Amino acid sequence: MFETAVQQQAGADNRAAEAERFATIRRETEALAANLSPEDQAIQSMPDVSPTKWHLAHTSWFFETFILGPFDPNYRVFDPDFAYLFNSYYEAVGARHPRPQRGLLSRPTVDAVGAYRDHVTAAMLRLIEAAGEAVWREIAPLTELDIKHVFSVNPLLPAYQAPRPYGVPSAPPAPAWIEFAGGLEEIGHDGQGFAFDNEGPRHKVWLEPYRLATRPVSCAEFLEFIAAGGYRRAEFWLSDGWETVQQQGWEAPLYWRCADGEWRLFTLSGERRFEPAEPVCHLSFYEADAFACWAGKRLPTEAEWEVAGRDLPLAGNLGDSGHYHPCPDAAVPTSEPTLRQMIGDVWEWTASPYIPYPRFRPASGAIGEYNGKFMCNQMVLRGGAAVTPAGHIRATYRNFFPPSARWAFSGLRLAEDL
Repeated sequence: MFETAVQQQAGADNRAAEAERFATIRRETEALAANLSPEDQAIQSMPDVSPTKWHLAHTSWFFETFILGPFDPNYRVFDPDFAYLFNSYYEAVGARHPRPQRGLLSRPTVDAVGAYRDHVTAAMLRLIEAAGEAVWREIAPLTELDIKHVFSVNPLLPAYQAPRPYGVPSAPPAPAWIEFAGGLEEIGHDGQGFAFDNEGPRHKVWLEPYRLATRPVSCAEFLEFIAAGGYRRAEFWLSDGWETVQQQGWEAPLYWRCADGEWRLFTLSGERRFEPAEPVCHLSFYEADAFACWAGKRLPTEAEWEVAGRDLPLAGNLGDSGHYHPCPDAAVPTSEPTLRQMIGDVWEWTASPYIPYPRFRPASGAIGEYNGKFMCNQMVLRGGAAVTPAGHIRATYRNFFPPSARWAFSGLRLAEDL
């Protein structure tokens, strides 16, 4: 889903561009849901996966609550009850419906949620156009889905879209490495353009010499870990990870299934045969760390990842490609090793806990709850994934999830010390 949060700098000088960007994002969000029936949009298959219908309403509630209500004296709330139903986690703005029970909301209907979105979109476009300069300067910084799990637990294994084939070899390239000298470096957002608040302030870090694998770990390589008894050998796992494996009965990544000796995996295009060369996906941090331990390597820190990837183009298999699944590396081979697939395909787990950067201060009020309140018991991921919008990723972008989370499009890249 597309959602906004605190920006370091907004395009306050170009209202027309901001209005078009806002309208485009609203249309794209609705297009993502267009393939889904009302029944599809109402299901909550696990607490971490809110129904699509709820997300469509929540991303309207955000603008209604934090922009239209405070800054537009002529705005009329669409339905007062929505303040309770579609608040996600903002304690400062009142009580909210329990997250695990969002799938029980048979009302409002999908049509009512659509009408709510139209109401909020129209009001936002009017406000962007008509707001006084002082008000616009305040609201400009604020204007900047996981249906897969729902379908995966359906015994019919429905497809969200038809497959999009790609013509690349099935064998992953041989492992290769890129070395980095380390030393005193700077990471974090430099204040130019859009950024979430947790990407700054920019600060210095010291890195020892290290090297990174040129590509993410492939499905074929992870299958070797499984064949070697990786899910049955406690020596590769962190204590909490091993306990989770035992409790959850994990034997392979999420959406993998072995039938008649053949591995298959579920995608947004339905279930299909195993593709060895594509990056392995839907791993928890625990699984990524266990694989790295088994391979005799480690996960990179987020600082190592950012320094390595900061000058690379922000291009790859992102959501705009329409694949919505990791693809094998399609880049033309080069004579010298280069970093591949750093952007897109899979979010890459790092060894770094999600904590505030030095001198970080959350924004005041409810908006400050967006990132700062989660800086505990989570791990950082970098690089974007096959479902990430192209305009929503930067080398400094810090994604974060609990270490047991597997529903995200998450994989790994190996690192080691020099």
